[in-house]
Amino acid sequence: MSEDKLNAPALFDLSGSVALVTGAGSGIGQRIACGLAQCGAKVACLDRRDDGGLQNTIDLITDDGGKALPLQVDVTDRQSLKQAVEQTQTSLGDLGIAVNAAGIANACAAEDMGEDQYQTLMDINLKGVFNSCQAEANAMLKHGKGSIINIASMSGVIANRGLDQCHYNASKAGVIHMGKSMAMEWVGRGVRVNSISPGYTATPMNTRPEMVHQTREFESQTPMGRMASVNEMVGPAIFLASDASSYCTGVDLLVDGGFCCW
Repeated sequence: MSEDKLNAPALFDLSGSVALVTGAGSGIGQRIACGLAQCGAKVACLDRRDDGGLQNTIDLITDDGGKALPLQVDVTDRQSLKQAVEQTQTSLGDLGIAVNAAGIANACAAEDMGEDQYQTLMDINLKGVFNSCQAEANAMLKHGKGSIINIASMSGVIANRGLDQCHYNASKAGVIHMGKSMAMEWVGRGVRVNSISPGYTATPMNTRPEMVHQTREFESQTPMGRMASVNEMVGPAIFLASDASSYCTGVDLLVDGGFCCW
């Protein structure tokens, strides 16, 4: 029996799709939002920040001929996320792609960490991803199709040398396993859930002048000898968002320059 004729470029075409990206005001979230738009998706861009970052993302997309919707939303607020998804569907159409990139990072020795520091990070990094997935899936399940991509971290797989961030590592491990669990809950209903686990990446947070010595450590510990650029997370996101990954669900895609091989 012959196979259907292959049209490989069409597998990555997102024309007509509607996407939602949390944490779209900077870093990885911003780059992925722009990349999805360049592949043809209309993109709702969510962020809680009010420093101009979200508008910058909108400008980058619209200046390139894309369509984008700005939504100032805190992912710890479940009702606001529900309303954001509703607004996305009213303004852009049925939601088919979601990338959950909102998150924070900080460090403190485990024996000294205060409850507020621990809880705030968990509320954003883990509960925020749950809230986002729940709101997105409730829309996608109604029309039986969708791809959810959570931005985790290689720190959910390994314990980083020289970094006191057990709460961050635990939150990202939770994101990975929560995604696998959701993928299995929705596997027969048309909604796929996968995650991307970046290695050390040259986000604004990691390229501050005071981070220069830490950055050199990151680079020396990575087999490829450098940090990733934020643009290097766009291709994996487009793959997982598109029909190119139609048989992938419950996958955690490590994009780490080989770090986890050592």
